[in-house]
Formats: sequence, C-alpha cells, structure tokens
Amino acid sequence: MTKTLSKFRVFGFILFLVELMGMLAVGLFYYFDWLGFSSIDHIVSYMTLFYFVVVMVNALFYWFSLIKVNRLRQKNDMEAASLVGADVQEAYDFGQIGLIVIDDNDTIMWANTLFQTRQIDLIDTQIFDWLPALKDLVNAPVNKVVKVEIKGREYDVKYLSEPKVFIFKDVTEYENVVSYSKEQAVVLGIIQIDNLKDSVSDTDESADVVNKIRSIVTDYCRDFGVLLRHVRGDTYFGVCNYASLKKMEDDKFSILEKVRAAGAKEDNPLTLSIGFAHDFPDVSKLNDMAMNALDVALSRGGDQAVVSQYGAELRFFGGKTAAIETTSKVRVRSVADSVISLIKSSTNVFIMGHQEMDMDALGSCLGIMAICDWCGKNSKVVYNAKLAEKKCKMAFQNSFSKDAFDKMTISPEDAVGQVKDSTLVVVVDVSVPEMVMAPKLLDRAAKVICIDHHRRNDKFIEHPVLAYIEPSASSASELVTEMIRYATANPRIELKPTFATLMLSGIFLDSNYFKSKSTGMRTFEAAEILKEYGADNSVADDFLKDEFEEYSLITKIISTMQTPHYGIVYCVSDEKDIVERSTLAKVANQVMQLKDINACFVIGKTDEKNIRLSARSDGSINVQLLCEKMGGGGHYTMAAALFPGQNSANVVNTLLTTLDEYLDSARNSANSEGGRI
Repeated sequence: MTKTLSKFRVFGFILFLVELMGMLAVGLFYYFDWLGFSSIDHIVSYMTLFYFVVVMVNALFYWFSLIKVNRLRQKNDMEAASLVGADVQEAYDFGQIGLIVIDDNDTIMWANTLFQTRQIDLIDTQIFDWLPALKDLVNAPVNKVVKVEIKGREYDVKYLSEPKVFIFKDVTEYENVVSYSKEQAVVLGIIQIDNLKDSVSDTDESADVVNKIRSIVTDYCRDFGVLLRHVRGDTYFGVCNYASLKKMEDDKFSILEKVRAAGAKEDNPLTLSIGFAHDFPDVSKLNDMAMNALDVALSRGGDQAVVSQYGAELRFFGGKTAAIETTSKVRVRSVADSVISLIKSSTNVFIMGHQEMDMDALGSCLGIMAICDWCGKNSKVVYNAKLAEKKCKMAFQNSFSKDAFDKMTISPEDAVGQVKDSTLVVVVDVSVPEMVMAPKLLDRAAKVICIDHHRRNDKFIEHPVLAYIEPSASSASELVTEMIRYATANPRIELKPTFATLMLSGIFLDSNYFKSKSTGMRTFEAAEILKEYGADNSVADDFLKDEFEEYSLITKIISTMQTPHYGIVYCVSDEKDIVERSTLAKVANQVMQLKDINACFVIGKTDEKNIRLSARSDGSINVQLLCEKMGGGGHYTMAAALFPGQNSANVVNTLLTTLDEYLDSARNSANSEGGRI
C-alpha cells in the first residue's frame, strides 16, 4: 500500500505541474495577445471551459485515488485478520495483547483494537521511528523480548519475522507488583559503634558523647524507616525494606560522617561499622549475610557500611578514615592462642604468602613456622622461586644452607599432592584466593587460617577457621611478631635470629623504614621484640638495598612523572622494561618524599602479561578506595591493582578516569585527618 501511495503522490504532482503550466500559458497568451489569441471568438468561454475541465480532472483523480487506497486498506485488513484470526480478537483484548503488522518498508499497515481503544493511532507510521528500541528484535532469536514504555504503560514486545508481526504484551500490572515486592523485600542490618569499650570512660563527658551518638543512630534510622533494636552495649539490630535501604544508599550513609564528627574529640575516635543484607527470602541466611558484611566492614578498619546482595558483589560506603591502632594485647593473645590450638590439633602445616612473594610475606611465613616448631608440628613454606621477587628470593636462599632450605620449603604442586584432611594451611599477607602462592591448595584444604594486614574486600578466602585481618598494622610480620610475644606460651616461643632478621626486613619494606602513614606504636614495639630475638637491622637493610641497575631504573621511571590533578602524580615505566613489584613501590615511596605531593601512582609491566599499579598517599587521599574502583585494593595509604592483558596506555586511561570520578570522595575530610594514634 505504501508503494501505491507513493505512485499516486508522484503522478498527482506531475499532473499538477502540467495543469499549472497549461493554465499559465493560456493566461499569458490572453494577457499579451500573442498570435492574436485574445481576438478569437468566444475566447473567454473557451478559457472557462478549459479551467472547468482541469478542475474535473483533478476531482476524478483524487476520487479514484481514494477508492484505490480504501480497497487496498480493506484488502490488507482482511489479510491481517486472516493472519491473526479475527475470532480470537476478544482473547487478545482480554489478555491485553497488541498486534502490529508492518509491510516491507517497516510501515505499520494494521493494528488490532488494543491500540485504538488506548487512543494510539499507528496506521502508516514508520515503526522504528515510533519505537527505535524495536530494532533490536530484527534478526534476533524468536524468544528475544524487548521492554518498551508507551504512554505510561509497560509492554513486552516479541517479533515474528515471517508474517512481520510485532506482539505487544501489556505487563504494567506485573511490573508494578514486581517493583512493589522488591521495594518491600525484607532487609536486615547490624550497626556497631567502633572502639566503644576501649575508647569511652565512665566520665560525664564520655557519657555525653555516647548518648549523642546513640541519638544520631536512632534519629537516622527513624528518618529512613528502619526498625531498630539495641541488642548489646555497642550493637544495634535493624529491619527495614529495600526502599529504605535504597534511600540510605542514595544518601551515601551520611550517618557515618555524623557519628565521625560527633566522636572526633575522643582519644580513639568513635565511628560506626554497618552491615546490611538483602535479596534472599530466608531471614536466617540474611542474618548470616549481614553478620558477614559487618565482619568485612570491621576487617577493613571500620567507619564504613557494607551492603551484601545475594549473588552479587559487596557494595562499600564510607571508609574515609584510616584504621585506628589499638594498643590492647587482649585480642592478640586470644588470636595467638587460637592459632597455637589449631596448629597442635593438625598433623602438619603448610604456610604460604602471596604470589610475587616479598620480604613481608616471607618474614610472616617464617614467624608462623617458628610457632609450628614450638608446637612440635612439621611445617613447610609453600614456595615457588618463579613467583618470588628477586630480593626476596636471594635473601631467602642465602640465609640458609641448601639442606635447611630444602627442608623448610615445598613446591605448590607437591603441597597440593600431600594435603590431608588434618592438614592446616596458614595464609599470610594476603586474603584474596587468586593471589596466594598455591590457589589449588586452598580448594583441597579442610582448615585454613588467614592472617593479613590489608583491608578485606569482597574476594576473600571462603570459610577460614580463623581470620585475623588487622588493617591498622603496617605489615603481616608485625602481626606475627605480636602473636609470638603475647601468646600465653610457657616456655615462650623461640625465634631464630635469622628468622627475626628476615621479619624485620619485612617490616622495613612495608613501613618504608617507619616513614609510612601506617606506622604506629605497634610497629616500633614489633621491631623492638625482633631485636630482642637477635634481629640484625643492618642485614635486614642490606636485603632491601638496590643494585645499580634497579636504582637507574627507578630514576628513569620517576623522570616520567605527570600531574593530572593538584597534588596527584603518576609515573609510567617503559613497556620494554620488566619491573618488579617492589621496584614500583620504591618509585612511589621516593616520589612521596617530594613536597606538595598527596598521592602517587606508579604503573609498570611486571611480566609479559600483566601491568601493575602501585599507589601511595600521605593520608589525605584514600588510595585504597581508588584502587578498589580499578579492581585492586590494599591500605588507606598503600594500595595496588593488577591489569592482566592490558598495555600501559589503557591503564593510564583507567587511572585518569577513576581520578576524575572518585578523587573527591577519596580525599580526606578535615575532621578525619590524622590517621593512626
């Protein structure tokens, strides 16, 4: 029908031009009396008759055109009716199903009564101009469905290519029910006041601060529709619906900043840790998810909210302050005694750090080995020289004789083959399963202990029998040193001077020789403990000294420094150079010694397939938050990210995009500056 209409338009336009030219010619000949035209007898009568004929021809043409179009439309209506079945039209109306038939030019030539009753005129409309989203259905599988909105109503649309029929199913009521059910779904939450027992005394001033914080929590939950119950001194249990949770997420959990400001004057500032869980019908499971979300928030240093959605990645809010160091040794003693108990109940122990093993991972492994020796249990360090940094490899192998080294270590493959149900696996300096020295060993092990000083993210070792995550510590070697000293072991746990020296080197590395923002009193105490065990700080320093080639490479990378934002710099190594992770960290540490630099990001190729980014901060920028946005993680002032299969240019673009989008949220507020105590 569309082709016929086009032909009529063209023919009508040509006829109009011919008639117009003829009438114009007659008028000119008469007006200027060309060839004696005006002297012809009865010329006016002839001209009137000519104009009358023109009008009649036009009338007949348009009358014929209308008859032709109506016949075509009736024919198309009959064909469409036979196609969809005229007898089932009432069923279509009852089921709120709309049918649209198009021609070869994608023009609507028929639609059933559903659209007519809803005052939607579609005939002769180009369907893809009307609803561009329907283009996705062309050449798509027959079961593909597209959702569209027409005059405030929702439709699911399918397309039958052979008859050229679009089927519209009104799903407005269904979508409303789904939306209502989602908004009213049960959400469970747990809110905990951090450091309440350790920080608040019985003075009236402290009591006022606590009462103020409790009032903030109560008012916030009331405003956002959360039913709150006080379950113990520092913990609340909350119930709400998803609509309330969504409002809190949109609000970025501003309660965190309110509580942080209220408790900022305390010696150990009071903050909140929050865990919420949703999107699962079993409330018992939701409770477990909420507890796990709270554990993640606490293990990342507190002062943040973690939302757990079943089957999805965790969502993080807050976390703008550095982890607060606690001088209490009660927890350390409890963890140490638990580790000793688990070691004693095992037949053998495998200890492993992360891939690209550094001095801190090695030192903490040796510290755990010393505990195993005290317990009289056979232990080995899971070690692959190809997965160790050059300095770590040289220090490890040169510190022991070949026989002693072979007795202390085991390859990842042999460890997987020798693991038993009674074997204990201790993971140090890492909590991400994919990053451990032997990921397959975790799958085979029945009992796993995780000891780490990095903030925990959503990728975590599943179901460890004990997890000791302490983001306030500068290094894993610091944590293990505390466990050795403060365990209720009698006689005390012995630590070989060689072990102590390697552990001290690990503390030197991760604390940047005590200059890092993560360095606290505990770090110095751990170094003092290691010195008591015979650690040689000059040898520990030698383990970390640069060779001339490395020093030259560091200088070369620093020379590429760029400043995308004030106080923010990044450096990129040449893609022809293979750079160790420790070298990237050293570049970042050296750059941070320069004035007016708040954060530094160093990008380099660590092997043929991977690009790594090392980040450092002076405490005014949360580089851990920025690295998490790029798929990495770490500490508030020290973090990193891995980019498999990419080149440096792509990583730089990712970094710049992340800085543009998240730098403001990563900057410390004035009230939260100061880091650790």
